[in-house]
Amino acid sequence: MVMFFGLTNSLATFQMMMKKISQNLINTGEMVRFINDIIIGMEKEEEHEVVEEVVKRLAENNLYIKLEKCKWKVREVGFLGVIIRPERIKMKEEKVKGVLDWLTPR
Repeated sequence: MVMFFGLTNSLATFQMMMKKISQNLINTGEMVRFINDIIIGMEKEEEHEVVEEVVKRLAENNLYIKLEKCKWKVREVGFLGVIIRPERIKMKEEKVKGVLDWLTPR
């Protein structure tokens, strides 16, 4: 799919296309996406079928992955201003620094 810069709803069109491609994977909790960011989570490394399915669906729709932007086999990832770990989700420090450094009112 070619996106033209003059097209005013290209972001919405891209979002709808990504929803159509990946909706059932999102519904089962195997994948999370926001615009062009995709997170695939799994309990064990052996559960790579989901990764293969996502790559296959992207390729079938002429979408490609930039390998230099990918992170593989990580236990922690930053996504939309939060840090996601298996045991918890927390805000990035720079996002809350202003609130943490606030002086106590007198």
